[in-house]
Amino acid sequence: MDRRTFLKSAIGIAATSNLIACADLLGSKKELFQISLAEWSLHNTIFGEKLQSLGWSEMHKALREDSEKALSGTISNLDFPVVARQRFGIEAVEYVNQFFIDKAHDEKYLTKLNNIVKQEGVKNVLIMIDAEGSLGTSNVEERNIAIKNHLKWVDCAAFLGCHSIRVNTYGDGSEEEQMKNSADSLNQLAQYGDKQSINILVENHGGFSSDSNWLSKVMKLADHKRVGTLPDFGNFPDEADIYKEIKQLMPFAKGVSAKSSKFDENGNEVRIDYEKMMKIVLDAGYRGYVGIEFGGEREFEEDGIKKTKALLEKTKISLTKNYNL
Repeated sequence: MDRRTFLKSAIGIAATSNLIACADLLGSKKELFQISLAEWSLHNTIFGEKLQSLGWSEMHKALREDSEKALSGTISNLDFPVVARQRFGIEAVEYVNQFFIDKAHDEKYLTKLNNIVKQEGVKNVLIMIDAEGSLGTSNVEERNIAIKNHLKWVDCAAFLGCHSIRVNTYGDGSEEEQMKNSADSLNQLAQYGDKQSINILVENHGGFSSDSNWLSKVMKLADHKRVGTLPDFGNFPDEADIYKEIKQLMPFAKGVSAKSSKFDENGNEVRIDYEKMMKIVLDAGYRGYVGIEFGGEREFEEDGIKKTKALLEKTKISLTKNYNL
């Protein structure tokens, strides 16, 4: 299916789904926040053993040829919404494009995914985009290719009824050069996203983006209402004050990623004070979905998701009294 045909279909679906886009972004229940599940939390379960033997480069090549064949895990991208709902009791999901990287314009596949989501009573929240080129590169030709590669995921997000895609700002050159190039790319994507009510979010995800001061400047330079951040509780240098960093990103936030990796005997994340962190999130006025992203050891993915969910729920109960719903 060509982009023009797909876009017409996506806009048609988005016209209906985006009537409740605000509710999707903010959550539909009267709660401080709602919990979603980031697909990366299950990346080892989905990739399977083949990733260990192939490595990242060969795996990405195999995924582009046939993602369903390349993945050797016990669950697939199509299983993900079912697993989120039935195994973890989570009713909103955040996809990773790598797990269906060849399906962005595959209407048959995406319709099947939408039908599964509808049957399970799950909301599609966003898609995290990787391996589609450098939006911050100084090479104009490469940057234009990267922008074009990301456009299909805007279409895909609209078709699935998501409110956003998450992109990266990797590139080269000085901080200022990468900032300018990233902002320009983000603005172009946001203009395209505006047609389908899809936001373009940047996560603190390594490189300059893990410096909140730098990323905040990118947000201001991009200067578009649909450009925002996806603050991740992790992904900062070891020496960083993670609470100060998140506070600086929250004014631009259209999503939040609750990173976790290891827990103590009381169920608390060992490196992140979740109550302190969520208070920063809520004090900024954020009332949207908070996505669980467990990044711990591969054999503990299921347990890590459950513990992160329990910690977020405990934190919600503790903090609710401090805010008006």
